[in-house]
Amino acid sequence: MFNQLGTASNNPNKDLEVTSPPDDTVSSLEFSPPSVPQTFLIAGSWDCKVRCWEVEVSGKTVPKAAQGMDGPILDVAWHDDGTKVFMASTDKSVKCWDLAANQTMQVAAHDAPVKTCHWVKAPNYTCLMTASWDKTLKFWDARSSAPMMTMNLSERCYCADVDYPMAVVGTADRGICLYTLEGKPAEFKRVESPLKHQHRCIAIFRDKKTKQPTGFALGSVEGRVAIQYVNPTNPKENFTFKCHRSTGTTGGYQDIYAVNDIAFHPVHGTLATVGSDGSFSFWDKDARTKLKPSEPLDQPLTKCAFNHNGQIFAYAAGYDWSKGHEHFNPAKKNYIFLRPCYEDLKPRSTT
Repeated sequence: MFNQLGTASNNPNKDLEVTSPPDDTVSSLEFSPPSVPQTFLIAGSWDCKVRCWEVEVSGKTVPKAAQGMDGPILDVAWHDDGTKVFMASTDKSVKCWDLAANQTMQVAAHDAPVKTCHWVKAPNYTCLMTASWDKTLKFWDARSSAPMMTMNLSERCYCADVDYPMAVVGTADRGICLYTLEGKPAEFKRVESPLKHQHRCIAIFRDKKTKQPTGFALGSVEGRVAIQYVNPTNPKENFTFKCHRSTGTTGGYQDIYAVNDIAFHPVHGTLATVGSDGSFSFWDKDARTKLKPSEPLDQPLTKCAFNHNGQIFAYAAGYDWSKGHEHFNPAKKNYIFLRPCYEDLKPRSTT
C-alpha cells in the first residue's frame, strides 16, 4: 500500500512522511470521518495553523488547505459530515472551518485557552463540546453565539474524549469527570485518577461484544497507562501498565517518559500509545500484552490517530518541551508519519 522510505534517525521505522508538515509541534491529529469517500488528515499545531492533506491510496499526501488562528492550536475535530473542521486555540476561541468555501467563523468562546473540542452527534441533537483552562465545559449549537449548556469543572481541562453516548474529561487536579450525552449532556460521575501523576491524554474504548463505550484509557507523564471501566463487573478489570520507559539502565535507574497520546483501533479495539521517548507501541489491553514496539525517533512523539477503517496509523514527531527550553533545537524539523497498521493491531488470539 505504501512505499516506505526515510533516513535513519528521524524515520527509523521507514514510514511515509507527510509532505509540507507544520512549522511547529503538532498538538492534534484527526482523520476524516467515514462519511467522506476520500481520506483526509488534519493537524493542528503550535504554529497557530491547522492544515489539511488528502491521503491517496498509494500513501502519497497532497496538501489541500490551511487556516490560521490568533494563538497556537490545541485541538481539532471533524464535523460528522466531513465538510467542516473545528479548531480550538489558546486565543480562547473555537472556529469552524468550512473546507469547501475555505472560510472560518467563530463558534465558541471561553475565558482562557480552549484545550479540547469534540463534535457530538446524538439522535436528537448535534453540538460542539469544548473544555477550557477556565475550568468550564461548554456545549454549543453551531447556529448560536451563546452555549446551550455550561458545566463547571473542578480544575482546568487537560484532556477529553467523546464517543457517543459517553464523554470523559480529565482535569488538572487528577480528577476524571464522566458524562452521558443521551437526551442532553449530563454529568454522570466523578472519580479520582488511578495514576499518581499528572495525566496527559484520555481515550474512550468500547465493549468488544456490545460495541458500546464502556471505559477509558488514561496516560500520565510518568510513563503509565490506566485502563478503567465505568462499571467494572470485576475490580480486577481495572489495571495500569508501564510504557515509554527505558530498559536496561545502569544502577537500576530507569528513564521515564510522558505518554503524550492514546488511540484505540476502530476495528480491533487494540490501542496505540506515543511518548516523549520518541516511540509508539501497539497494545492488546484484553490480553494485557504489547503487540508491537517501534524504533525510537530522535525527538518526542506528540500525537497519533487511526483512520476510520483502521488501515492507517498517523503519528507526529516534534519537541514537547518535556526536557525544558534548553533542549529545544530549532533546526529540527517536525514530522507526521503514516504507516499501514491493520495487521499489526490484530488482537492476540486467546486460546
